[in-house]
Amino acid sequence: MATPTRITAAAAVPLLLAASACGASDPYSEGGAAGGSDGALVVGSADFPESTLLANIYAQALENAGQEVETKLNIGSREVYYDQIESGNLSVLPEYNGGILLYLDQEAEPGDQEETDKRVEEALPDGLSILDSSAAENKDSVTVTRKTAEDDDLAEIGDLADVAGDMVLGGPPEFESRPQGVPGLEKAYGVEFERFESLEPALLPQALTDGDIQAANLFTTDPAIATEDLVTLEDPENVFGAQNVVPLIHDASVDDAAREALNAVSAELTTDELAALNERVSIEHESAADVAADWLQEKGLA
Repeated sequence: MATPTRITAAAAVPLLLAASACGASDPYSEGGAAGGSDGALVVGSADFPESTLLANIYAQALENAGQEVETKLNIGSREVYYDQIESGNLSVLPEYNGGILLYLDQEAEPGDQEETDKRVEEALPDGLSILDSSAAENKDSVTVTRKTAEDDDLAEIGDLADVAGDMVLGGPPEFESRPQGVPGLEKAYGVEFERFESLEPALLPQALTDGDIQAANLFTTDPAIATEDLVTLEDPENVFGAQNVVPLIHDASVDDAAREALNAVSAELTTDELAALNERVSIEHESAADVAADWLQEKGLA
């Protein structure tokens, strides 16, 4: 994921958003205008490229469905925008089910999509809901090069158990100690690496392809996975939990037609597609609005 900082596993997105708040431009901090004009839906986003891209997709899908829409993009962290959607100043936000769950309940256990969605619905206050989750996830992973995967016959994280002792795992500093990081890999899969190398997120793909590390903690929508032909190992024990993209809505602001339009987006969006869209925005520097429009056209949602 092309993001300004690195994050935790199931808590990945929430911590990212918290960290990115330092550079956020909070439109409400000085009493900025609240809500949309004349009943328009207000689609917001956090301040990292994937969130802005998803907000553009939501906004254009709603417009294509005949809704009046305004956008407030790059608002900042969840600590900034959550109160705004709870109050109705925002109508719709792209969220991650695991991320919003841990924001609401820091003791929540990782689960699959269905379990996580149910826990989110139970944890949300009256007046807020999530709609249908997409198949698209932005979550932590253990990723290796294609050659390493083929040489060592690796498909799942557990396949590393017999070879990890000769490998260096690279990742952000927090991955070494958090429960969904190195300790979680050891506990769930019995995988113990020779050592852990703390690296900046932007350096991980090159370190992997250069052979400085043999496995890396990358996000599943990191464009480098596709551009460098990397292999993300399956996580059948669900150490990293669910992080499905899902619309978070202010109930009173979003009518049935708008909900249908947002659910239609979720029905089409996959992790591979989101990674490809991120590549266009973050590596090829295309406009998020243009990329969103192309994807909606391709899916018959324009």
